[in-house]
Amino acid sequence: MTPEQIISAASYLAVVILIVALVLTVYRAIIGPTLPDRVVALDMLVGIVIGFIAVVALGTGYTLYIDIAIALGLVGFLATVAFARFILARGRVGEGETTGSGPAGRNGPSRKARAAGAKNPAAAPDGKV
Repeated sequence: MTPEQIISAASYLAVVILIVALVLTVYRAIIGPTLPDRVVALDMLVGIVIGFIAVVALGTGYTLYIDIAIALGLVGFLATVAFARFILARGRVGEGETTGSGPAGRNGPSRKARAAGAKNPAAAPDGKV
């Protein structure tokens, strides 16, 4: 077997594996029971597309594709961080609202109530400074 044949066979095998991974990841992105599952699936899709770009770059010998894959990796990372921050912020109680039992709720007094208590001791929830 010549090196060209080995590279060609490895490229075909890589494309088949990437297609299977793409189908399974799209399934998880659509069906995923929670939003974090969908975010992880989208991040995985970026990785799979980078794999496709790498296989095309290897097959064509055109090295500009590698630069495109690096840029896509950076954009994908930033998108994942943005989604994670969105999920984190979405899980918090809104300002001025509380949930749970009792006057302060399970998360304690809100940021607004703590700030008012620091300025005015009479406004503090427990009367202490």
